[in-house]
Amino acid sequence: MTKVAVLVSGGGTNLQALIDAEKAGGLVPGKLSLVVSNKPGVRALERAEKAGIPSVVLESAGLSRDEFDGELDALLEKNGIEIIVLAGFLRVLGSEFVKKYDKRIINVHPSLIPSFCGDGFYGLKVHQAALDRGVKVTGATVHFVNEITDGGEIILQKAVAIRKNDTAETLQRRVMEQAEWKLLPKALAAVCRNFESEKRSNA
Repeated sequence: MTKVAVLVSGGGTNLQALIDAEKAGGLVPGKLSLVVSNKPGVRALERAEKAGIPSVVLESAGLSRDEFDGELDALLEKNGIEIIVLAGFLRVLGSEFVKKYDKRIINVHPSLIPSFCGDGFYGLKVHQAALDRGVKVTGATVHFVNEITDGGEIILQKAVAIRKNDTAETLQRRVMEQAEWKLLPKALAAVCRNFESEKRSNA
């Protein structure tokens, strides 16, 4: 099994999608082994506890990027983590950390990259930008994380139609339900399968 850590900063709806997928056998060979939040008291920690997944709060306030990355790396090493999922994790990881975990960190972004992505595009801002631009289709993308914000190799994408009366809030919900929550477990399972295959090849 591939040990997976999920990094969160808020409510944890994407974490819940992963938890539900694991219960249904949809993450094999991945195993949700750790949840790390950079903020205390968030709903994602409650979801982890309810699912029986160990969780840790690693507060980022007052820490430089290098300091936070160093503490996170030590925590992941201690728990034998092999794959990392960013699920609403609102902190940018440094280039050295990302390079160490090359092709082992995945992120879900609520647009069809390369549209409406990069620095400053997160949460409702992404959906409002799509509405302001007048595009007819948006969606979600799961991609590998590199040192460029939302710039890593695309793993999976799914399109979602924009409706005439959509607001940023209604669009956000539909993109989560129709794309993010479906894509993320599927992509994670595929990444874990590839990781296990490479481990066997290198054994």
